[in-house]
Amino acid sequence: MANDNHEYTDRELMVSAAARGIEDGDVAFVGMRLPLIAFQLAVSTHAPNALSVFESGVVRDDPADGFIHTMYDLPNLNCAVSTTDMIDTMSRLQRGDVDIGFLGVAEIDRRGNLNTTRVQADEREIRLPGSSGACDIANMAGRTVILMAHESRRFVEDVHYNTSPGYGESEEWRTENDVTGGGPDALVTTKATFGFYNGELFLKTTHPGVSVNEVQADFPWELQTIGDIGQGKVEETSEPTGRELSLIRKFDPEGFWTQ
Repeated sequence: MANDNHEYTDRELMVSAAARGIEDGDVAFVGMRLPLIAFQLAVSTHAPNALSVFESGVVRDDPADGFIHTMYDLPNLNCAVSTTDMIDTMSRLQRGDVDIGFLGVAEIDRRGNLNTTRVQADEREIRLPGSSGACDIANMAGRTVILMAHESRRFVEDVHYNTSPGYGESEEWRTENDVTGGGPDALVTTKATFGFYNGELFLKTTHPGVSVNEVQADFPWELQTIGDIGQGKVEETSEPTGRELSLIRKFDPEGFWTQ
């Protein structure tokens, strides 16, 4: 894709959109892949007072000092605020100290329940990596942002396995089951961005060159739009600025995560 001056990839657009979900002063629980870049972008632009915590025990308030394949890489440890252990960062979740958490997913349903455990492919069952810390983030973070490739097979009426609960069976499910976190706040895919209203997914923006009908065609249910819930109309997703692209490519110089 391209704006007037810059070519960019779908994943670079996703990083830009995800980074905007981090507010200044947020404590962000950062996972693997694109969230590694999204936090570094946010803290370098609009959220200089944000803090990142990693399942590995690392806590940072600035970008890593080099490219990181994983949260355990040395550039992520150098000059960190602290390098503790998993119990420290998971305890932050339990205390309610984490404002936003990022999650990847294989399947999502209309109420934001996530599956990373097993899926059906015809008559075969395919085993996936499972939860790791994802269920804790989904249950206890103040809000969650979900990132995934946009493929019709990933959107299902009900997930085959509920690895990480969203809004369960209804908007009231989290309250009724004493689930402390706020639940899913946004979904960012390679075609669009989504929000949640009354515990159900709705279309918020479409990426440049993608139509509303094209997005809706990928869903097995009648997908609501931001217009249906009376909050405006479906706009085009804001493209990454030149500065954002420059920073994304600084943090991922060979496009390992973003190409």
